[in-house]
Amino acid sequence: MTGPRRDPDMVRPYVRTGGQVRARDDVRLESVLVAANAPTEGLSPDARRVMRLFAGAGGGLAVADIAAALELPPSTVRILVSSLMDSGHLAAPVAAAGHQPDFDLLQEVLRGLRSMV
Repeated sequence: MTGPRRDPDMVRPYVRTGGQVRARDDVRLESVLVAANAPTEGLSPDARRVMRLFAGAGGGLAVADIAAALELPPSTVRILVSSLMDSGHLAAPVAAAGHQPDFDLLQEVLRGLRSMV
């Protein structure tokens, strides 16, 4: 009697993430990331695959785009990306303080949107 047949390409998510089970709270599917000029030696094969995507991107990539390109579950990619952010390989750009919209303007937009529904 033989056991269930296993697909050799099927790798469990916790193996891909090095046993990590949670992503950073600030990494969401719509988060846009940019790559730093950091060496990729010593990274896992999946982490190197993520970094290779940025080589031809010419800018930032959203976590959802990375998951789609690599055909990996988004939850797994969020954890991979979190590790790459912690190691300094990826960063999430933030707007400069002078480029933030005025709070009163945002309140007015919110009032206008609420009046439309």
